[in-house]
Amino acid sequence: MSVTARGIPEVPRSALADTVMERLTAVYAPAADPERAAAMRAYMKDVAPFLGLTSPVRRALSRTVLDGLPRPAEPDLAAVALRCWRLPEREYHYFAVDLLRRHVTYCSSGFLPVVRQLLTTVAWWDTVDLLAAHVVGGLVAADPGLTAETDVWIGDEDRWLVRAALLHQLRYRRRTDTERLFGYCLRQSGHDDFFVRKAVGWCLREYARTDPDAVRAFVTEHRHRLAPLSVREALRNIGPQGGPAGAR
Repeated sequence: MSVTARGIPEVPRSALADTVMERLTAVYAPAADPERAAAMRAYMKDVAPFLGLTSPVRRALSRTVLDGLPRPAEPDLAAVALRCWRLPEREYHYFAVDLLRRHVTYCSSGFLPVVRQLLTTVAWWDTVDLLAAHVVGGLVAADPGLTAETDVWIGDEDRWLVRAALLHQLRYRRRTDTERLFGYCLRQSGHDDFFVRKAVGWCLREYARTDPDAVRAFVTEHRHRLAPLSVREALRNIGPQGGPAGAR
């Protein structure tokens, strides 16, 4: 993937992306609902303007956009995603995220710089969490060498890269690298940002579905370092002593 001197991925040339973007703007914009858009923008803390498309409407329109088109290759995916991110309305970003989730298995490790750009531009939890768990997670699962990048992200000043590093193993279950999971949690256990502290607890809570004893032992040993929010999230479904949290 070509990048600029500043490390920003360049938009590849793609005839398929041209078609997708032409169709996308042609069907999304006329379906806009300004009243709903204002409410959605307020709910998302003004991170971006919205068209006001509900999820069912947006997904139906997306099917129309993609109907009859071939499966996109990696350059096509990069071009669509980066071009969607240049459009102001958030639904275009959601379209790109959905497309990447669907086709991440066809992407190489060289696609990670594109994902990093999406994680750090117009960033909020609504796109970051899906990109982290489904796209970053998929890329790292296919090429474990990419953990060298997530090892850098976990110490980055950008809270969204930190959150993505914490959450990228969210769907791994028994494939989870527990040393890295627990190490990342300790690395950012004292972070001053709510979204990072929440992510620490969330990734522990999710892994507790696979190994509750390991999570409980980790929290017990390091409770003095973990934020109360992280502890609550981690133990929400298992409790501190064993059994469901509500069984005591």
